Amino acid sequence: MASSLPSNRAVKMLAAASAGHYGVLGVVSYNLETIIACIRAAEAKSSPLQILLFPWALKYSPLVVDFAAHAARSAKVPITVHMDHAQDPDIIKQASRILAADGTPAFDSIMVDMSHYEKEENLRRTRELVAWCHERGIAAEAEPGRIEGGEDGVKDTAELEGMITTAEEVDEFVGTGIDFLAPAFGNVHGEYHGVENIRLDYDRLDSIHKKAQGRVQIVLHGTNEFPPDIMRKCIDRGVTRINVNKLVLSEYNEYVAQNTGKVPLTQLMEKGTDLIQQACERWMDHIGSSGKA
Repeated sequence: MASSLPSNRAVKMLAAASAGHYGVLGVVSYNLETIIACIRAAEAKSSPLQILLFPWALKYSPLVVDFAAHAARSAKVPITVHMDHAQDPDIIKQASRILAADGTPAFDSIMVDMSHYEKEENLRRTRELVAWCHERGIAAEAEPGRIEGGEDGVKDTAELEGMITTAEEVDEFVGTGIDFLAPAFGNVHGEYHGVENIRLDYDRLDSIHKKAQGRVQIVLHGTNEFPPDIMRKCIDRGVTRINVNKLVLSEYNEYVAQNTGKVPLTQLMEKGTDLIQQACERWMDHIGSSGKA
């Protein structure tokens, strides 16, 4: 069962990545600098890209969503906008109603993240919300199992037990109609506190991919501290979109922390944007998306 939205831009993008055996960056974006930087990187590298916004962006100001949607559609390469870790049904419905200037949904895809519920409730809510998104032409993602931890702008699940994705759950979640599946196979949101502490179950990821192949695309969460070789191993086992946060924002964060109040604000923004762009370009090369737009 392939995606029921074959013409959706995000679905087409990740299908191409799967066929071409490369990854697509999903850049977690909190501000103007990040959105501008990752788009500049995509254009410079002729790479597809997905801009990731958390529900926080919608609560902060819908103008952030408007800007991301307009910027994506104005780019010289294929770029989509994704709402990641949408954990509130009301937020999902609100986000799905936002239209870009061209009249299409501002969000090409939404992660229906009900992983903070027990499995049966997760499945029930996911099925209902996937149908809601699909009726509006929006692709949907879900998380079978539960990836531990949290990030800025995402509810921390530290109080909940992490649950590894099983082969049975792949079938159950594919049955909800999702287009993208975010498995838990040892990856965590937040910090690993050293590459030596990254313990991924590659065999499990490989089996998940084989179980899901031709039905949904596999997307990767929890990549802070991942080196290029680990990222490549995940792509080799079927991962298409790769969510990145600190991998492309850490140099920017450090620069801003050290220079706020010491240099003009315009310089702070310009240099910060350059640092994010450079990091995105490096990762586009590492994951093989450069030249694939």
